Amino acid sequence: MRRRLVRYFERKQCLDADALADDTLNRVSRRLEEEGAITDASPAHYCHIVAKFVLLEYLRQIDSRVRQPIAVDQAPDAPRPAGDTDSQPLLDCLDRCLGQLDPDEALLILEYYRGEQRAKIEQRRRLAAELELSPNALSIRACRIRDKLEACITQCRDAGGRATFRRVLSQEK
Repeated sequence: MRRRLVRYFERKQCLDADALADDTLNRVSRRLEEEGAITDASPAHYCHIVAKFVLLEYLRQIDSRVRQPIAVDQAPDAPRPAGDTDSQPLLDCLDRCLGQLDPDEALLILEYYRGEQRAKIEQRRRLAAELELSPNALSIRACRIRDKLEACITQCRDAGGRATFRRVLSQEK
């Protein structure tokens, strides 16, 4: 399983695939210690799911490192660091598109993305229980709402694309 995870992270062009694979297996083992068993998916599938979240956190860390503030002595017309984009127009589009959603859908998507790391996981468990849905069904519902938002934002802004939208949506709290 570890070799498969290392290859997965290597395909995603991660610099330290070994460490990410170890982190993934540590998280899976922690869950096994806490709950005794994983009943949501097969062990290999569950490891892959956790690996996707580890990858997202890794990419978020890289993105935040790239977004370093511009030095005061840097010329105003100097090139900006890679990944440093002005997201205010995108946030305005996001607000407008959230307002166009059904209020229940808007609340669900905002609650789905609320929190950080472990708190977000617990929030999603509570939300699924509250809506009497399985975690998978909640994920599918959130994905459909996110797709609606992406389509709306793409219409609102001719540029930006899915990657920028997902990055901004994951930063909303």
